[in-house]
Amino acid sequence: MKVSIITAVFNRKNTISRCVESVLAQSYPNIEYIIVDGGSNDGTCEIVKKYSKKINLFISEKDQGM
Repeated sequence: MKVSIITAVFNRKNTISRCVESVLAQSYPNIEYIIVDGGSNDGTCEIVKKYSKKINLFISEKDQGM
């Protein structure tokens, strides 16, 4: 069974690496990892892109917020 993990993020450059690394460290073999960014402008996207080979889908676009 495939498990999807979705991380929603906006302007969290100081914590996104720790979050991504935690997900990638999971031992379950069949994980789909999706990150949805709300259009960050603080460098979050650049950090996420460093993990692009291990993330199944990365979406970054301005949204309506909460």
